[in-house]
Amino acid sequence: MTTRTTRNESGGGGRSGPTRRATAARPAARPGAPATGRPSGPRGASRPALAARARDLPTGDPAATAWVRWVVLAAVGLVLLVTLVPTVHSVLDQRARIAALQDQLVEQRAQVAALEAEQARWQDPAYVEQQARERLKFVKVGDRSYSVIDPAQVPRPAVSGATVAAPKADATAPWYAQLWQSVQLADKPTAGMLPPR
Repeated sequence: MTTRTTRNESGGGGRSGPTRRATAARPAARPGAPATGRPSGPRGASRPALAARARDLPTGDPAATAWVRWVVLAAVGLVLLVTLVPTVHSVLDQRARIAALQDQLVEQRAQVAALEAEQARWQDPAYVEQQARERLKFVKVGDRSYSVIDPAQVPRPAVSGATVAAPKADATAPWYAQLWQSVQLADKPTAGMLPPR
């Protein structure tokens, strides 16, 4: 341990007397071991100057280095493309959804306004009475109600002058004979028709 003594030469208001500063004890270097730590000579004598250092630059073909640069640039571009395309797609999809929801919101607000207007109309007793007369055919006591059924009905033309009488099987025959006669009459479309007058 080394002791250093310093004195204040100015004699002013400083501390006087010995001042001890402790320094860390360093282990002694082993004989034959390479020296570590600071060089014993002038500072920086072991390093060559910056200008004296040789720079290791690639001395290859310029076309080969340009090709490598283009490959690296293409790889970076591909990474950017792979990262940005899904993001842009999702942004555009979200904007389309927002626009559709805004349109739906406008429609629903118009529908709500129409329903509120209808609710306000139903608060009016005159409107309620009018709807009861039109929809439910209600009338006040003493009033007469007339209903016109299909006013635009056109008279139907007569089908033909022939009168069709329903053909009948012989009622005196047994049931199985009546069944067979009804099958035979059903097979004849002109059965039971009266001749025209």
